[in-house]
Amino acid sequence: MFAAITCAEANAQARVLLIEKGTSLLAKVRVSGGGRCNVTHACFEPRELVKHYPRGSRELLGPFHRFQPRDTVAWFKSRGVELKTEEDRRMFPITDSSQTIVDCLLDAAKRAGVEVRMGAGLVSARLSVCEEQPLLLNGTHREMGSVPVGAAAGPSGKTFELALTDGNALGCSQLLIASGGLKPGPIFDSIKGFGHTITALAPSLFTFHIADPRIGGLPGLSVPNAKASILETPFVQTGPVLITHWGLSGPAILRLSAWAARWAQEQGYRFTLRVNWAGLSSGVVQARRDEARRLYPNRLIRNTPIGGLPGRLWERLAAAAGIAEGTKWSQLRREQGVKLTNQLTACDLAVTGKSMFKEEFVTCGGVALKEINFKTMESRLVPGLYFAGEVLDIDGVTGGFNFQAAWTAGQLAGSAMGARALGQ
Repeated sequence: MFAAITCAEANAQARVLLIEKGTSLLAKVRVSGGGRCNVTHACFEPRELVKHYPRGSRELLGPFHRFQPRDTVAWFKSRGVELKTEEDRRMFPITDSSQTIVDCLLDAAKRAGVEVRMGAGLVSARLSVCEEQPLLLNGTHREMGSVPVGAAAGPSGKTFELALTDGNALGCSQLLIASGGLKPGPIFDSIKGFGHTITALAPSLFTFHIADPRIGGLPGLSVPNAKASILETPFVQTGPVLITHWGLSGPAILRLSAWAARWAQEQGYRFTLRVNWAGLSSGVVQARRDEARRLYPNRLIRNTPIGGLPGRLWERLAAAAGIAEGTKWSQLRREQGVKLTNQLTACDLAVTGKSMFKEEFVTCGGVALKEINFKTMESRLVPGLYFAGEVLDIDGVTGGFNFQAAWTAGQLAGSAMGARALGQ
């Protein structure tokens, strides 16, 4: 949608058509951010911004110098939508409603003259020779979200022929594929048919299945400054960790899953997770433990958590360290103290599976980045063919980064397509 708007605004004479398989537009935008739409992230230095992308960080550096979160904020502001920055730097519309973003995009598309065809998904796309060169932006979507796949004006004497699920066929001189995360099907096959390489696909941004008595029965408890790592790997993240009915979630876990996406898939989502609940070194925890013993000798250990842990989680960890319910700090034995420190700073948990996180169905993998010109988002193999968004082997961590990659790539592709149609 963003690419279609950009293309139509860049070239008022071009015909821009967005094709949607489902019955509603921008479904993924509607559900994002818990219905508030996490539009982008308040990170305005490209070199810092790219650090939030497990795949595509190097390739996105140039595009982010041309269109970054500051430009996204300005784009929406120029259309009457103010964004606000929350404490964690995520940015939302001041209305706290994703409908504000949806309405803005739909209005901008209407004003720019973008045509929309609903109920028509892609069956196939191929390149052929044709004299007629209409400008087309074609979009489709998968279940649970709208994901445009599109087109515009391009190489002389060539046309892209599209077969649609409604039985119609269309020709276009440029084609933008922005279908969201890939999976086997017509879009996947069409991209392969154009000669492009698709890197291994794997889920990203997922939560961990863990069945362990130390966290069982504690859904909803959150630890704000934990450190989560996967044993015998370089994967580590810090931040909030949330205990759920099925295991662990929260920003630190989701970021960890993104960086370890392919590795975790190869392991069958079975590995050992180490959590430092206190987010402190063992030496600091030991010092605080000794301080508590000195200051509160007659207090029950179970009632005196250290490290800012929720009381119920602290009780579970103390029990796992072999500390009886009625034990006072003055009664803490040395070996119990060592075990308590280990439970706080090196709590090993067996991960046995994964679940998707709410609406965050992000895919690791996609069209190989070496085959894309990141100045225009055009294919290096097929002139007039463009890619943008999650269909590429690009994905970001949670926090508005995936949307920003979409806005940026859509803007670059739409601009390039509009200019090409003008013969520039």
